[in-house]
Amino acid sequence: MKKILLFFAFLVTFSLPGFAQANKIVGKWKTIDDKDGSTKSIVYIFKATNGKFYGKIEKLFKEPEKLCTECDGDNKNQPILGMMIINNLVEDERTLTGGTILDPINGKVYKCNISIDTKTDNLNVRGSLDKRGLIGRSQTWIRSK
Repeated sequence: MKKILLFFAFLVTFSLPGFAQANKIVGKWKTIDDKDGSTKSIVYIFKATNGKFYGKIEKLFKEPEKLCTECDGDNKNQPILGMMIINNLVEDERTLTGGTILDPINGKVYKCNISIDTKTDNLNVRGSLDKRGLIGRSQTWIRSK
C-alpha cells in the first residue's frame, strides 16, 4: 500500500508543473507589431469544456472596425474584433500544440505552438507551415494586466 501511495505522490508532484504551465497561458495577452513595437491587439486565450485551448481577439488598437477581407470560409468579411484566431490546441508537456492560428491580416491559417517563457512570463507563439514548426514565424506576446 505504501508503494502505491508513494507512486501517486510522485505522479502528482511531477505532473503539476506541466499543468500549472498550461494554466499560466490562459488569460489576456498583448500582441506586438513586429515593425514598430506598438501593441496591435489583446487576445484572450481560454480552455474550453472540451479540454482544448482557443483564443479570440478582444481588442484592436488600430482599426477596430476592420474586416477580415483576406479570410476564407466563415471568417470572410467578418469583423476581426471578436474573431477566434487560435483553435484546437492541446496540452503536450509544457506546450500547447496541435491546433491552428489565423493571421487576420493575410487570412492564412498556420499550425500553432504556444509556450510560456518562465523567466519573463511572456508567451512564445509560433505559427508555421509544417507540423514540426521549422518553417514559420515566432512572436512574443506580453501578459495584459
